[in-house]
Amino acid sequence: MPETGAPSLPSTPPAHTPLARAEHFVWLTARVLEQRLFAHHFRSGGADAVETALDAYRNEDGGYGHALEPGLRGPVSQPLHTAHALRVLDSIGRCGGQRVERMCRYLTSVSTADGALPAIHPSRRGFPAAPFVRILDDPPSDLLATGPVVGLLHRNEVWHAWLFRATDFCWQAVESLEKSHPYEIEAAVAFLDSAPDRPRAEAVADRLGRLVREHRLAALDPDRLEAYPVSPGYAPGEHHFPHDYARTPRSLARAWFTDEEMTRSLDFLAAEQQQDGGWPVLPHCSTREWYPQRRWAPAPALEARPLVTIDALRTLRAYGRSLD
Repeated sequence: MPETGAPSLPSTPPAHTPLARAEHFVWLTARVLEQRLFAHHFRSGGADAVETALDAYRNEDGGYGHALEPGLRGPVSQPLHTAHALRVLDSIGRCGGQRVERMCRYLTSVSTADGALPAIHPSRRGFPAAPFVRILDDPPSDLLATGPVVGLLHRNEVWHAWLFRATDFCWQAVESLEKSHPYEIEAAVAFLDSAPDRPRAEAVADRLGRLVREHRLAALDPDRLEAYPVSPGYAPGEHHFPHDYARTPRSLARAWFTDEEMTRSLDFLAAEQQQDGGWPVLPHCSTREWYPQRRWAPAPALEARPLVTIDALRTLRAYGRSLD
């Protein structure tokens, strides 16, 4: 029985604006970091509070761990956790200084022989992992892990010795893609959108856009999802949409889709908001992780939804959609 006079929370958010419903969901379910991020992006919250929350995930080696990316459990630093931290810092305008210098030193320490990043570093062995996560003693370089990191660092005009070989790796990887899958294409876009050689980036992006359309890697009509194949290894129903590739109108991937296709995609994204105010992780929304998020344990799925919700709101706002 509740204590006499104790305030009670409604079981469902009131039928109100998309932003208010999402705010209810975030305060009800999110980690402190995502609460601070929501406040920063949508309620004029300070960047200092976000940095303070992010520090809880930082390790002495300059990397980040402690399940910052919900699908990777355990305390040890990992490239994907550190990429997540860079995205957070980029989103609040704090991607620079000594903090990022330490992160680059960590990235150098875990890089492969060709100077790029593995998706999973073997140091995470022994901690809980999803059954589909492969931990190798000598993992290969991976565009999915390296591309977004290199792109973020270039966008913020961070220069570090690690970037030179990692950038060369990304150019070689994106220019040699003949077959691919949605997460890899998204990683390529994250690199190309901020690569310093703009004519080269535009030429590669144009070719990848044709590949996406030819291989039907984007569901262009949400009412006919059965017409679009799901990539091998992805969860059933895990389609990717134009807004997954072009998260802002400034992305090179925006040119891949007509205005009508993008409108349908954004309409679909807006309609995916659930009754509780949050967006789903699957089947139709993806996390930013390199592998499909599956419900292999309670915590990853629970912690991923606020991340997906904030991403959805930011994408809709970037395209001028009303949230209030």
